[in-house]
Order: sequence, then C-alpha cells, then structure tokens
Amino acid sequence: MTEIKICGVTTIEDALYCVDVGVHAIGLNFWRRSPRSVDLATARRIVRAVENRVETVGVFVDAATPEIREIVRETGIQWVQLHGGETPDQVEALLPNAYKAIGVQDGGAVALARTYPGDRLLLDASVPGLPGGTGRTFDWTIAAKVARERELTLAGGLNPQNVRAAIASVQPFRVDVASGVEHQPGRKDRARIDAFVAEVEAAFSGR
Repeated sequence: MTEIKICGVTTIEDALYCVDVGVHAIGLNFWRRSPRSVDLATARRIVRAVENRVETVGVFVDAATPEIREIVRETGIQWVQLHGGETPDQVEALLPNAYKAIGVQDGGAVALARTYPGDRLLLDASVPGLPGGTGRTFDWTIAAKVARERELTLAGGLNPQNVRAAIASVQPFRVDVASGVEHQPGRKDRARIDAFVAEVEAAFSGR
C-alpha cells in the first residue's frame, strides 16, 4: 500500500493521533517562515512522544548543512527533506536519510529529478515564493514517470477527495498531505485525517 505522510505537525496530540490511525510518517517543519514551523524543543518532544512508531521527517529550506546536522542531532528526527534550492552535492552530503523536494512546473522536472542522488524524491507543485505546502496539484503524469524510477513522495494539493485518484494515476511510494487535513495551518482536523487514511486504504482494497 502507498504510505501516508502527514506534514506540518506542530503538536504532540496531533502526532499521536497520526500514530493511532496508522500514518507512516510525520513532517516537522523547521522553515521559520512557515505557519507550520516548530522550534527545537517542540520537535524534540514530538519525536520522543511517537517513540519511533512513525518515521519523523524534518523539512528544511536552504538551511546550511551543519545546521541541519545539528537539528537532527538535537531532535532525533530520522529523515531530512530539502525544499529549497539545494544542489545535488548538498543532498549527497546528508545521505542516506535525506531527499530533495522538487517543485514541478513542467515535464522538465523528470530530467531535474535524475540529477539528484538518493533513493527517495518528493514532487510538489511549483508556486512562486512558496517552497512547499502550496495546496495546489500539478500534472500527475509527470509524477508517474518519476515514480517508475524512484521512491516517490507525491505532494501538492492532496486531500480526501482526490488522493485515491492520485494514487491510481501515479502509484507513488508515499502521499504527503498538510493543508488538506487541516482546519487552520498547523492544526490538524482529525475527521479529515480519518477520511484521508480511509481513501488511501480504499485505493488498495477495491472499495
């Protein structure tokens, strides 16, 4: 089954709810300009609370490699997701538990994806001024091409209404949702999380 990542988690309560409903990963955002950002102390408490029952992913935007390494050490997050203008060499320096997020404008994203190292990759919609969390979809046929080559996390405007179609079109390793399961930025809506999880499960059960 395609895995589920709930991104932009900001509270222990939301993190534990994700554990309870069977989510595979949660995202903790360290980009200070994001309404979903968390400080180190909050991130550390969330990581300790989930006790490795879900994968923890730190989201960074153009942070220096030493800073990222220090945050990983301080908080215990397991993976690094790079959402800025990071180069392939910067991703390489953080492997094996790191991957690049690419904003998709057109089919050129397929060739761009191939320039980045690592098994994983994330595709999101490209919106000027926003490194991620756009709440917008993009052409899933582009994502399907990348998913045939990499462990692809599909992001960008996913919600309970469209995630089943996205899975059918792309067959990604993982789907990533933030605003699609919120009642306000950084505050998750449990009914929407339930609906999202149910739709992903339904995509593989034939319901």
